[in-house]
Amino acid sequence: MTDVAAAWAGALERFDWLPPWGQSLVLLGGAIGAALLIHALGVALVRRALKQGDIFWRSLVSRTRRPARLALALLAINLVSPFLPLQEEMAALLRQGLHIGMVITVGWASLAALDIAAAIHLRKYRIDVADNLIARKHLTQVRILRRAAATLIIVFTLAFALMTISGFRQWGVSLLAAGGAAGIIVGLALQPLLTNLIAGIQIALTQPIRIDDAVIVETEWGQIEEITATYVVVRLWDLRRMVLPLTWFIQNPFQNWTRDSATLIGSVFFYLDYAAPIEAMREKLEAIVRPSPFWDGDVMVLQVTDLRERVIEVRCLASARNGGDAFELRCAIREQMIAWLKADHPEALPRDRITVAAQPVPEP
Repeated sequence: MTDVAAAWAGALERFDWLPPWGQSLVLLGGAIGAALLIHALGVALVRRALKQGDIFWRSLVSRTRRPARLALALLAINLVSPFLPLQEEMAALLRQGLHIGMVITVGWASLAALDIAAAIHLRKYRIDVADNLIARKHLTQVRILRRAAATLIIVFTLAFALMTISGFRQWGVSLLAAGGAAGIIVGLALQPLLTNLIAGIQIALTQPIRIDDAVIVETEWGQIEEITATYVVVRLWDLRRMVLPLTWFIQNPFQNWTRDSATLIGSVFFYLDYAAPIEAMREKLEAIVRPSPFWDGDVMVLQVTDLRERVIEVRCLASARNGGDAFELRCAIREQMIAWLKADHPEALPRDRITVAAQPVPEP
């Protein structure tokens, strides 16, 4: 250390004609310039060494260039800070800023590593295919857990940054230890955030909902569009968005039409006269469904499911690959079946019958 101190002292003697702030700028500029040069050389060497290496480490080197550059600059400033002609108060303030900067840099690099790991994991799965159940499962888990982990990283980074300041460190320690009125207030304020954060982790693990699931919530049909760390966005059928807290899906019942599979069975009900030709309707249903691009080739059934005073209930079932296809297929069955009945079997449409009995004419 004595040799390094002597070298810096000799370097400063060359600029003794400058005021103290000028000497500080020269020394800081030289240290930061050397740090940037070392960073550029180091990145080039590491990239060359990892050219055929794992994609995670190559991506990490690329994404952490700025945090690494900032960390080296802060380290260089820390090394030359004892030789700066600064007053004690300014030197203490500089050291405090360097500590906070290093903590923030570590948090920044941690967030970048988290994003890279999540993106690399999701590259294995495609959600733009028909059978995307496994892909939606992993997409939901990774998005929720990544946001929860990012929230924790940000909270811990801010906490450690504040704890480097003596006044805040003492306040934080006494607050956690005493658990007094201020602790109760902070706990109550953070309760919604922590509750939703825990609910998000529970949803990621148990997965009652996933991205792109077809659900019915609050009597509205829609699809899960986004799951954040605190709320869920449901895209309704008419393009409105319903925003619900994560805890709502833990505490309330709802329908999930694609829980185990995206395949759905669509149902269409007709209320017809007792004279309706059931066998002919089965043949017509097959003629409608079989060539339809929305049918998945699995279920196609027509049955009389109820008898009422004036009409019979006829139920048509047809399966589709997803909720959107099931909706289109049901509409096609309704339109074409009604048109066929009106044209070829009008007697099958509901009607009211009135029987008029002949009354004897009284003799005069």
